[in-house]
Amino acid sequence: MSRLKPLLEVLAVSTKLGLTSFGGPIAHLGYFYDEYIRRRKWMDERSYTDLVALCQFLPGPASSQVGIGIGVMRAGLWGGVAAWIGFTLPSAIALVLFAFLLRAFDIGNSGWIHGLKLVAVAIVAHALLGMGQKLTPDRNRVTIAIMATTITLLWQAAVSQIVILVMAGLIGLFLYKENKIPELPEIRVPIPRYVAVSSLILFFGLLFGLPLIRSLSSFHWVAVFDSFYRAGSLVFGGGHVVLPLLEREVVPTGWLSEEAFLAGYGATQAVPGPLFTFAAYLGAIMGGWLGATVATIGIFLPAFLLVIGIMPFWDSLRRKPNIQGALIGVNAAVVGILLAALYDPMMTSSIQKPVDFALVSILFILLVFWKTPPWIVVITGALGGTLIHFL
Repeated sequence: MSRLKPLLEVLAVSTKLGLTSFGGPIAHLGYFYDEYIRRRKWMDERSYTDLVALCQFLPGPASSQVGIGIGVMRAGLWGGVAAWIGFTLPSAIALVLFAFLLRAFDIGNSGWIHGLKLVAVAIVAHALLGMGQKLTPDRNRVTIAIMATTITLLWQAAVSQIVILVMAGLIGLFLYKENKIPELPEIRVPIPRYVAVSSLILFFGLLFGLPLIRSLSSFHWVAVFDSFYRAGSLVFGGGHVVLPLLEREVVPTGWLSEEAFLAGYGATQAVPGPLFTFAAYLGAIMGGWLGATVATIGIFLPAFLLVIGIMPFWDSLRRKPNIQGALIGVNAAVVGILLAALYDPMMTSSIQKPVDFALVSILFILLVFWKTPPWIVVITGALGGTLIHFL
């Protein structure tokens, strides 16, 4: 029972976050900080920011990986599984239902969906404000952040984010190499190293082995699993970046029409949880609940294997002066990347009229100054979007 209690606790808290975390990966990190760090104190702030920086370097959905990492440290390997299930399942189920509804009704342009997009802008701005105050407290780090923002906006390529993070890490290594390492609490990752190494071997084995199996097999779902596993393995930058890659995998093959793909993208913006659950929608269109299960597991499995494979080595790595200097630079760059994401695609696709900006301002004030619970802000935004739709 002593082992079951923290496991159930992780599942309950992550499910709550999966039901209420609107706004994409940046907003999710803000929700995680508020729930896991500030309220429950499952991890100290410095370790949390280090974990965020680590997951930014890994391909796949960074916010889901951070959640998995926190679950692992709270309740072991199964804690990571519970954290992923809780955070992912609500949006995956919602998007499967959307897949069925969108085939019968045109709700992609509804006012309440537009309102939820405006909620996302306010939530990301709130998260960015808090992270900026902590991660960019001096001139050098603010400069790194603005450089990252500029490059992100001007160079919108699939590899741009990882290049920016590597550059920021090198700059941080140079600027902060003499910094005294603060006292860091020991992080005990309850995963044996042989399990970690096995996870890394499995990650690379599937990445290179699935295309071979696909070429030798005529089984449709092997091809689907391979496509989604490869997307989850090779994408840096989270949900918005994975969308064009997924489109190249499912539209030219005839698995999905362009119209169905774009309709699903609109629906994905209206649900909480990770944007990678867009895969559940795509799988449901292709093959109902079975397709949704294959696609969802396929796209998330690489992220899980990488987190499990790297975390047991994380505590010793982050104590090295060079690593700490690099992490300072990376954390500052993350703030800049988030600022760029706040403008494009979030503000450019959501704020279309002055009344939209007015609603975002109201929602931001509710979050920051009135400390309104996020679920109330979400409802307010949906109602406001509906009202705007009829104006």
